[in-house]
Amino acid sequence: MSSKKPFLVALLIHALSAGMILLSKAAFNGGMNTFVFVFYRQVTGTLFLAPLAIVLERKSPKPLSLAIFSKIFLLALLGITFALNIYGVALVYTSASLGSATINCIPVITFAFAVLLRMEKVNVRMMPGIVKLVGIALCMAGGVILAFYKGPGLKPPFHGYFHVHDSSDKDHNAPSHKNWASGCFLLFVSTVCWALWLVLQAKMLKSYPSKLSFTTLQCLSSAVQSFFVAILMERDPSQWKLGFNVRLLAIVYCGVIVNGVAYYLQAWVLAEKGPVFLAVMTPANLVMTILGSVFFLAEVVNLGSIIGAILLVISLYCVLWGKSKEWSMDGLPVVAKSESTVDVKVAAESNGTDPPAP
Repeated sequence: MSSKKPFLVALLIHALSAGMILLSKAAFNGGMNTFVFVFYRQVTGTLFLAPLAIVLERKSPKPLSLAIFSKIFLLALLGITFALNIYGVALVYTSASLGSATINCIPVITFAFAVLLRMEKVNVRMMPGIVKLVGIALCMAGGVILAFYKGPGLKPPFHGYFHVHDSSDKDHNAPSHKNWASGCFLLFVSTVCWALWLVLQAKMLKSYPSKLSFTTLQCLSSAVQSFFVAILMERDPSQWKLGFNVRLLAIVYCGVIVNGVAYYLQAWVLAEKGPVFLAVMTPANLVMTILGSVFFLAEVVNLGSIIGAILLVISLYCVLWGKSKEWSMDGLPVVAKSESTVDVKVAAESNGTDPPAP
């Protein structure tokens, strides 16, 4: 049973992430403003993480200079506030399954940024380097298919548990082609922001290694930033009211379960099996989200989404395979730590700010 424990915990982590995407989409389908949602989520996460950071890291506090705090503030602006708000709008325009599919792009795009910033090398004369380049090309192809080809849809013959029926809209869960394309573009922008954030965050953690305090400061900074964004974008007081419904459930779930429980689970898996193990299982998130979107949200899953998602998954494994082969050729174990695509992705996930959902 002990040998299966990391596998089961990794599945649980991706199940929690899938639940985050589904609940967020359900809250948006129910009419919640995406900008207000991000603000409440970050406040909840801050209130949950701050006491943990004070208690668990009080014996080894790290000095926090103004320069370091300014960098953390800007990182939060890029990778949390900006990315999450864009992602939230994109979810409204598209679907939960598509939002989950883009998660598979993050390691690939992060790898591309790492190459541009000379944190990663590609040897096009060796098979691992060629395969990683193929992965980048497949990622781009999958993104194009997701944006411009929908194809026939698999429409569920029932209403999902969180499905919102609107008599004035014949198909509530079928965005127009224009909105779908716009949503895909916004998903791409948010993914690029996350990828760049992961690369920069990996560097930042070297100068400020207190992960829990680092996460809390980013969460607090994002809460302040998100408040001003929400005030600017939403002036209706009724949108700020919370009741005992799916909106409150989504906020508490994202702020506590994702920013709190997932943090420790991911850290444990990293210590036991390393970053590649967790990243390889990322497609499980996609499968769970697609099933959940059909059964709970009554979303229509299009053929184009399935083909695009498959290409994204293949692109992820191409990059992971190429990287593992390079580690083997260098005489390093597959779980070796580096500034590679997978490392910075999973390091950010273990900070409780998993980028897959708002």
